[in-house]
Amino acid sequence: MGIVPLERALQLAADVDLDLVEVAPMARPPVCKLMDFGKFKYESALKAREARRNQQQTVIKEMKLRPKIDPHDYETKKGHVVRFLKAGDKVKVTIMFRGREQSRPELGYRLLRRLESEITDLGYVEAAPKQDGRNMIMVLAPHRAVKASAVAATASRGGPRERAGEEAGAPEAGETPEAGETAAAGETGPTADTSGQ
Repeated sequence: MGIVPLERALQLAADVDLDLVEVAPMARPPVCKLMDFGKFKYESALKAREARRNQQQTVIKEMKLRPKIDPHDYETKKGHVVRFLKAGDKVKVTIMFRGREQSRPELGYRLLRRLESEITDLGYVEAAPKQDGRNMIMVLAPHRAVKASAVAATASRGGPRERAGEEAGAPEAGETPEAGETAAAGETGPTADTSGQ
């Protein structure tokens, strides 16, 4: 529509019941567009929510064991590791050595190998066991099929809930252009450029 006075651009917006939104404030004269700002913010929030839903967040859970762990405690901890892998999360297994246990790292290594052999159907060793000071660390990751089924199950439950009111928004109060000249460029409906801002 070319360069038009600000009052004319505001009148055009009022005539078609739309908002006058500045899209390029640094241009000379500034470029404005006529649009339904509330609808624009709502659609932007929907797109952002969809993008977040499609993201895969990698979570690393940690399970700590001792070399002389009781068989029942070992089974309980193994159950937690299995649950984490079924949920599609990685698991960092840490063996903590104390005192004279530090001179017997093969006990921890044997325990980690035992755990690895018992969860082979759910996951694999992403980082082999290695000594790190008083600890021995191994990282387990779920197989792709397990992770895909966990993601599908999460999606079928609806995924994480969004805060109410995040998707809709109204223009801020007092966001009206100051008096001056406006230039318009037609893209989706009439647009106007405001100067003096």
